[in-house]
Amino acid sequence: MTSAITGIFNILATPFDANQKLDLVSLRRLVEFQLDMGVYGLTILGVLGEAAKLSLNERRLVLETVMETVDHRVPVVVGTSHTKVETCISLSHAAFCAGASGVMIAPPRMPGAQDDDIIALYSRIADQVDGAIVVQDFPPVNDVVMSAPMLARLAEQIPNARYLKLEDPPLMEKITSIRALTDQFQIFGGLGGMFLLEELQRGASGTMTGFAFSEVLVAVYETFRAGRMADAEAIFDLYLPLIRYENQPVINLTIRKQLLHRRGAIDHPTPRHPFAEISANSEQEMDWILRRVGITDLTEKIVFS
Repeated sequence: MTSAITGIFNILATPFDANQKLDLVSLRRLVEFQLDMGVYGLTILGVLGEAAKLSLNERRLVLETVMETVDHRVPVVVGTSHTKVETCISLSHAAFCAGASGVMIAPPRMPGAQDDDIIALYSRIADQVDGAIVVQDFPPVNDVVMSAPMLARLAEQIPNARYLKLEDPPLMEKITSIRALTDQFQIFGGLGGMFLLEELQRGASGTMTGFAFSEVLVAVYETFRAGRMADAEAIFDLYLPLIRYENQPVINLTIRKQLLHRRGAIDHPTPRHPFAEISANSEQEMDWILRRVGITDLTEKIVFS
């Protein structure tokens, strides 16, 4: 296994059973499912993984189950964000002890925080954590806006914070702004993969997202990297209606878990409460879009020639 953090990382969902308890059997199956789809790595306990709804013990169970199931086959990045910095550091230590290749950390809510405050936060964490840190730039989770100049300073000043998960639109403009200031970051997109091809053209190293058809993103990434731009465009454009529909604000988690359930990857599609439900109309729209992009058997991996 390579420990390199690059390419297509699936942000793993956290399965729950009908009683809203962790479903570790489905979690193991979901790991195997994503590895069969060809992902380059897994990111666990992120926003899609509903980490904020889990107790610390549940987070530990997810970490141990995933690491045991992966068994060093691909690198794993572990979300360790927490409202308390001391807990974030403790979770990060546990992740690296379990064999993680990196930890993904978003700042907690910091009303009135200035650039120096954010850099000081990451410096404090980095001083106590030896492994790679993926800086998560996703303002909706914490109301913290990180400017391109600040992120460039962070990358230059903190040696183990050289990865950025960027989900602060306009994504491509921000990638270009950061790239003009530093070459020290490997940048990963997100937002469901909606701008994967454009992000790669702007210099992204890959993406971390929970899109339920990971094999599509892998095919786009690999054809792009091989210099087969026309093929990358054709694949991306074909599946873009599905990518777009799945990533609807508010209900994206519900749709993704529904699709993962329909693909046979998890037993129950329901997120943990509270969550936004979807109507029968959305179910019908999913069927319509799947037909439009040519997916007839959701349980089968899409194969690209």
